Amino acid sequence: MAVQSTADTDAANSAVRMIKSAPRVDTFMGSLAKSGRQLLVMLALLSSDILLAFAIWQAALVLSSALARDFASGLALVSMGAVWVGLRAVLGLYPGYGLGQVEELRRQTFASIATITILAILTFEDGTLFSYILFLVWCVGLLVLGPLTRHVVKRAMREVGLWGKPVVVVGADKAGAHMLKVLQQEKDLGFNPVAVFDNRVAPMGGTLEGVPYGGTLSDAASLGRKHGIDTAIFAMPNTRREHLVKFTNLASLSFQHVIVIPNLGGITNCTVVARDLAGTFGVEIKYNLLDPWAQRVKRMLDVAATLIGGALILPLILSLCLLVRLESRGPVFYMDQRMGRDGRLFSCVKFRTMVLDAEGLLQQMLAEDETMRNEYLIYHKLRDDPRVTRIGRFLRKTSLDELPQLWNVLRGEMSLVGPRPYLPRESEDIGNTQKEILRVTPGITGPWQVAGRNHASFSERVHMDATYVRDWSIWLDIVLLAETAWGLLFSRNAY
Repeated sequence: MAVQSTADTDAANSAVRMIKSAPRVDTFMGSLAKSGRQLLVMLALLSSDILLAFAIWQAALVLSSALARDFASGLALVSMGAVWVGLRAVLGLYPGYGLGQVEELRRQTFASIATITILAILTFEDGTLFSYILFLVWCVGLLVLGPLTRHVVKRAMREVGLWGKPVVVVGADKAGAHMLKVLQQEKDLGFNPVAVFDNRVAPMGGTLEGVPYGGTLSDAASLGRKHGIDTAIFAMPNTRREHLVKFTNLASLSFQHVIVIPNLGGITNCTVVARDLAGTFGVEIKYNLLDPWAQRVKRMLDVAATLIGGALILPLILSLCLLVRLESRGPVFYMDQRMGRDGRLFSCVKFRTMVLDAEGLLQQMLAEDETMRNEYLIYHKLRDDPRVTRIGRFLRKTSLDELPQLWNVLRGEMSLVGPRPYLPRESEDIGNTQKEILRVTPGITGPWQVAGRNHASFSERVHMDATYVRDWSIWLDIVLLAETAWGLLFSRNAY
């Protein structure tokens, strides 16, 4: 909550003193700007990439050592490694602050594909089996191990407090609070908010979302110059244009990077492209899922991944069928009507995790238990559902109950990634975004399963699904699939 700064002068002055004396500001920012912490981050990322390139090359040598050829010379290793690292540097991946997971993956993939293209020319000109093995190992290594290695290195740097740079946020109102919360949650961005500023209001208590208030924009400029902070984020979407121009011009004297959050909430997405229309600034918003070719590519990837993955996990599926059958009588699979693309109903397949006649039992429990009824109204789920069997609880905890939906993917009724398949009775609760969500194929996994499966309310899930539809790209699907796999291996928060 914010109040007029004239009524909170003492709190503001106290907060300024807190900023100046806080170790997070003086120690962290000073060491980052003056002792080369930024350089350490870049060297860590650069070194890990160089070591990975060397390891991939050595793996290729081992696999092809029987041919005893000298194609993989030291000069070739240095050349290809330099091309790969150089392209990553040109694409801004060292250190890559401010890049979301989707954009970062896109840039890494482009750098790898360009390097592989160069290697392909050299490989197929040589025409030996050794060259083909080298080419295959580099393809897999760069495309798969490159992003994975960067993720691990960034995670390690976050653990020791090395990853990230300080930024200031201008705007102490609702938009500023939201921006601070986003930056604190999305650690991969590497933007660490150290102070918040506003010319009109000051947060009560001298802090906003745990970040100290530092005064006016002039104070922000002084702090930036003193501590070497190069990035300011303006979270003032409702400010009049002439005032915003004045503020940003002032900020440009002290900050190398000035990010302005526009008043386009609910419209813009990660595919936004800035356009210069003969001197007039414009914003182009692309809806990739409306592109027929994008839909075809997504469908081809779904089918290919399902056929390959389904063949690999077939023994697991058969084992789970046996376990479900042994615990309780009744069918192994459970089929329920869900709304698919354009609202068409289809039978969504899952392993049966509940007792028979679970729907009738649910209605009886909701009628008899008010607490349970209120929980179901909010989440459309029950955290401790007595209808779930022992095997069913395990299947839900591990999300293995959804494996049979691969059949729905093959039939074209579902995708590997997409909005959740909604029940017909949830149609009214979806609200105004229903038409937007139902114009695409629902998915086995999606943003709500990754981000908030265990705690997100129904309305929050709907918002996540609508955002996914606007933001869709192949890169987003890959990120969500990777995060789903990570969650299955290391998290047990599903229910």
